[in-house]
Amino acid sequence: MTRTTGRGRHIAVAAGSGLALVAVILGSVAVANQASDGGGSTHAAVDAKSPSAKVPRERGKAAEPDAGGPVSEEISHDSESSGKVVNITIDDGPDPVWTPKVLDLLRRNDVKATFCMIGPRAKEYPSLVKKVVAEGHRLCDHSMDHNTSMDKRPESYQASQILDAQKLIEDAAGDGVKVRYYRAPGGAFTPYSRKVAAAHGMRPLGWQVDSRDWQRPGVARIVANVKREVPSGPTILFHDAGGDRSQTMAAMEETLPWLKQQGYGFSFPKI
Repeated sequence: MTRTTGRGRHIAVAAGSGLALVAVILGSVAVANQASDGGGSTHAAVDAKSPSAKVPRERGKAAEPDAGGPVSEEISHDSESSGKVVNITIDDGPDPVWTPKVLDLLRRNDVKATFCMIGPRAKEYPSLVKKVVAEGHRLCDHSMDHNTSMDKRPESYQASQILDAQKLIEDAAGDGVKVRYYRAPGGAFTPYSRKVAAAHGMRPLGWQVDSRDWQRPGVARIVANVKREVPSGPTILFHDAGGDRSQTMAAMEETLPWLKQQGYGFSFPKI
């Protein structure tokens, strides 16, 4: 059996104390790193050279299936349901006058829709965003400022328009609700904006049927536009903000029952 002298015991104790101190320091560094990872903004800054940057997930928060992760960059025009269906999409809200009326109309006709919202309007009217979600509709990011010339602006501008609006809409919706689509104002998509949206879980969303209700051409013309164009594809464009939407309401009152009479069902755009 090896004996340890008094001097040897002091050396062993000193060595053990040194190792313990190193372990404490390393542990403190690890804790500090972990704490710093959990802070910061809710989405990653998008580098123009790296358009597929992803939102860092909050620590301890489980992944949500089919939401929040990358999706296809291709513009969606189709429906997620097969058969004879249409997708009703409602742009430019929420609006305190018209959004509740649109929601009531959809409820009475048993129709679900996709609401493409402007970020600051969602922040201003969070109760309406929550009501849209509570009634079973889906959310779409329609940018911060509705700039129809976004495709001519720098990539940094496009990224902030998309991601800042996403954050405001999701904050207004609450309860971990995700924005499922991104629709460029006026269809002003770019390859970059599509990549940014898709990398943050939002499928770029187009349309085939423009009711042109935004022009306020008269109820009969809006209805005729839908009836003429609906054979070309399922995604129909209406609006619940941007001015007087009384013509839109009257046209939808006529159009939704007509679509049912023609054998159409109602679905959501394909993600």
